[in-house]
Amino acid sequence: MALAAGVRLVQKVSSTRLFARVAPHVIPALDRGVHRLTRGKVLLSARMLPGVILTSTGARSGLPRRTPLACMPEAEAAGRSWILVGSNFGRTGHPAWTRNLLAHPEATVSWKGHDIPVTAVLLAGEERAAAWRAVLAFWPPYAAYQSRVEREIRLFRLTRR
Repeated sequence: MALAAGVRLVQKVSSTRLFARVAPHVIPALDRGVHRLTRGKVLLSARMLPGVILTSTGARSGLPRRTPLACMPEAEAAGRSWILVGSNFGRTGHPAWTRNLLAHPEATVSWKGHDIPVTAVLLAGEERAAAWRAVLAFWPPYAAYQSRVEREIRLFRLTRR
């Protein structure tokens, strides 16, 4: 009961504009530090939502870019695919990591301490609609993020290579 109330509170807080302003500056830095200290075994944000560290190739620079992200593991694939949501915390622009995946779909995720090579596919049409419904059931605050922006939030499916 207390856990469910805690999850609801976090969902409510993460839906706010204040969270959207502050979280992008705090959460990724904390996640990267803890991830490095624990040799890839712990992400602080994963205490509430599953998370990965995405290593993609910079769209312009060509350099490796490491980004801690919440993810939705796809149950039927059992650790073989993940949905990434380009919500950018409900801010106007698409997050840089989505541009990187569009330019270079071959990437790596650190998942539970293991580096896994993946290929990213931008979802569209009915496939995107089905994934969006699943994402909203998984983490309802994404609906608040979408309501604040005119752009369609990008969804990517990452599958093991």
